[in-house]
Amino acid sequence: MKLNVNGESHQFDGDPAMPILWFVRDMLGFTGTKFGCGMALCGACTVHVDGAAVRACTTPVSFAENKRITTIEGLAKGDELHPLQKAWQQHNVPQCGYCQSGQIMQAAALLAKNASPADDEIVSAMSGNICRCGTYTRIHAAIKTAAEELS
Repeated sequence: MKLNVNGESHQFDGDPAMPILWFVRDMLGFTGTKFGCGMALCGACTVHVDGAAVRACTTPVSFAENKRITTIEGLAKGDELHPLQKAWQQHNVPQCGYCQSGQIMQAAALLAKNASPADDEIVSAMSGNICRCGTYTRIHAAIKTAAEELS
């Protein structure tokens, strides 16, 4: 099957039930997407498939056939960081950083649908992404900053 990851076409001849996570990490080397719980509960593995946030640890590669997969490595446009990536730096969001690629990808899917979300919409959209360090206040502030830049 053909899979498009970060704008590049890749041939995949393996098990169609393989999770996207293992394909992008182990076969393509895009290690920004993290393994957290393996049950789609924590959000560390969040990627986009045709712009929608999905949990790569449980979503099979067959789901993404002839669709666009975007990992954290593909979010920036060349050397130009995505507004969320800039805001994450501005607000010093990460502590350990492990969950942050999933947090950013979830937030990017939100802002792609709603460039000016209300506070409750941010909380709702981000509720499935867990940060063990508890940086939720800074995550929220960074999303608001990126939304301002995008609107």
